[in-house]
Amino acid sequence: MKNFVILGAGTAGTIMANKLARALPASQWRITVVDRDNDHPYQPGFLFVPFHGYEPQDIVKSRRKTLNPRVNFLEALIERIEPDHNRVHLKNGTVLAYDFLIIATGTQPVPAQNEGMLGPEWHKSVGEFYTLEGCTKLQRQLDRFEGGRLVVHIAEMPIKCPVAPLEFAFLADAYFRAKGLRDKVEIDYVTPLSSAFTKPKTSEVLGDFLDRRRIHLQPDFALARVDQEAKKIVSWDEREVPYDLLVTVPTNMGDPVIAASGIGDELNYVPTDKHTLLSKVAPNIFAIGDATDLPASKAGSVAHFQADVLFANIQSILAGRAPEEKFDGHANCFIETGGGKALLVDFSYDVEPLRGHYPMPLVGPLSLLKETRLNHFGKLMFRWVYWNMLLPARPLPVGHQFSMSGKNAA
Repeated sequence: MKNFVILGAGTAGTIMANKLARALPASQWRITVVDRDNDHPYQPGFLFVPFHGYEPQDIVKSRRKTLNPRVNFLEALIERIEPDHNRVHLKNGTVLAYDFLIIATGTQPVPAQNEGMLGPEWHKSVGEFYTLEGCTKLQRQLDRFEGGRLVVHIAEMPIKCPVAPLEFAFLADAYFRAKGLRDKVEIDYVTPLSSAFTKPKTSEVLGDFLDRRRIHLQPDFALARVDQEAKKIVSWDEREVPYDLLVTVPTNMGDPVIAASGIGDELNYVPTDKHTLLSKVAPNIFAIGDATDLPASKAGSVAHFQADVLFANIQSILAGRAPEEKFDGHANCFIETGGGKALLVDFSYDVEPLRGHYPMPLVGPLSLLKETRLNHFGKLMFRWVYWNMLLPARPLPVGHQFSMSGKNAA
């Protein structure tokens, strides 16, 4: 019996486990997935919890129930990976031998990396929405906020779902308008980037949205420290931004097991071939999703597109063929802009977001780089797609490769 071990039962790990469970003969392969707990959150839902769009119980399911019944799920902490010996040590003393390993351990906010962020005001006047605990507590923080300066802040790139902080700022604007408090709330968007977003054309559109919503953009802000006592954030060049409520995205890092195993970069991401998804650690180790060091967006759609490529390459390797360089950095995401509308962007390693229609040329029905109500409904509908189509690895009408079809290249 051969062993396929997957570390992480988030989006990427779950999709891969379910794909492999249907393809590999049960008489020849044991598929084991390891994660620290049995709670699988729908992470795009974190954005809506602070504004009462969802409640926590709406966005969490059992990991076991999202996995194919033939998959062996272990609820345990991972201690270290030993690539030279083809085994994984768990903190409960279990040692898992593997023939092939997929690292899908994701990324997470690490506020301890940012001086002064963790302190007596953490989850009080300083909040975050990248964890279930954080978005739940932020809901109460916003409910109590009656006016003052709200600062939405990114400590460092890369981060999971890079558009989410912008979405939060837009939704905060709409939220305070609905409460009749917008004139009492000043909103600042503070980023280490030189503009609103990483892609120039999208950044131009989103920057205009910030202006029209009276959200003050403060670019090129490299965080040195959070001064909770004085209620301000300070950059390395001594710029200061005061706040009454700071909603921050702390430094994101890969899982500590990557550092403990000595196989990652300085942020604990796994060095990975950007086109084949084979890790650069060992020929029988693959990496996928947020766990990689790829220059691709750390988003659920990317995990989905990567999974299609990785699955095909695993099949090739098992058949004795060379893996193909098929992953092109394809990513797409809805960007909530408030008021029941959203943008949709679709891009790759080499092509930035363009205007047009998606997924079908001419008819869409979704519009690219255009604020529409249908895009908003598309984002809301994606929760059903996530649980019922994406995680079970059922066929979706969206290919993994980026296409110029339906896009305006001008």
